[in-house]
Amino acid sequence: MTDTTTSPLKVWLERDGALLRLRLSRPKANIVDAAMIAALQTALDSHRADHGLRAVLLDSEGPHFSFGASVEEHVASRCAAMLAALHALIVTMVESPLPILTAVRGQCLGGGLEVALAGGPIFAANDAQLGQPEMKLGVFAPAASCLLPYRVNQSDAEDLLFSGRTVTATEAQTMGLVQVVADDPASAALAYFDSHLADKSAAALALALAAARAPLRRDVELRLREVEALYLEQLMKTHDANEGLAAFLARRAPQWQHA
Repeated sequence: MTDTTTSPLKVWLERDGALLRLRLSRPKANIVDAAMIAALQTALDSHRADHGLRAVLLDSEGPHFSFGASVEEHVASRCAAMLAALHALIVTMVESPLPILTAVRGQCLGGGLEVALAGGPIFAANDAQLGQPEMKLGVFAPAASCLLPYRVNQSDAEDLLFSGRTVTATEAQTMGLVQVVADDPASAALAYFDSHLADKSAAALALALAAARAPLRRDVELRLREVEALYLEQLMKTHDANEGLAAFLARRAPQWQHA
C-alpha cells in the first residue's frame, strides 16, 4: 500500500493480484487537486501492464466521494495546468485496458464526478448526491461536457451541465448515470467483480473494453481539446467566470454582469 502520510491516494492489490484498489484518502472532501490527480495518474500508469490484473476499484475514505476539483486551482492564473493534468487523467482512464469500477457515497460533485464518469460502472450508496455544480460558479465542466452524453441522453446531460443541480442515487440510476444503488457500494462493486470479472481472461477483458469503448476513445481526446480551448480562450476571459470563482473563494454571492 502507498505511504498514506504523503499520498492523497491509497493503492493496493487484492484478490491475488487480480484487482487494483484505489482509494481517495483526504476525507471529508477528497478534493481532486493537483496532488490527487498526479497520484491517480501514477497509480494507473504503474499498474497498466500488470499481468493478470482484471479490474480497478476506485472508492474513497470518509462520508463523501469527492466535493470536486480545487477551486483555487481553477482561477485564471492556474487553470491551464490544472485542466491539462485532469484531462490527461481522464484520457488515461477512458483508454485503460482495465474495467474501472467506481463506488461513491455522499457527495460526488464536479471534478469528482468527472473522474467517476471516465471509468466504467458507478455503484452508488443510497445517500449519494451526484452533480456538476460548476455553472453556479460561472463556469462549465469541460470533461463532463464530453463524457455525460455517453452515459445519459442529451437532454439529461444538458440538464445536469446547465442547471448545476445534484441528483439522488435513485434519479441518477434512472438516468443511466449510476448502474447499481446499494447500502455499501464498495461491497457491491466487489461482489460484481467476484461474480462477473474474476474468472475472465485479462487479455479478453482488455480487448472487449477496447471494442466497447472505441467510439468514446476516438472522440474524447478531440473533444477535450475543443472544450479546453473554449474554457481557456473564451470562458476565462469573461467577467462572470472570474467573478464566480472569486465569490466562491470569498464566500459571498457573485455579482453577474452577464459578460
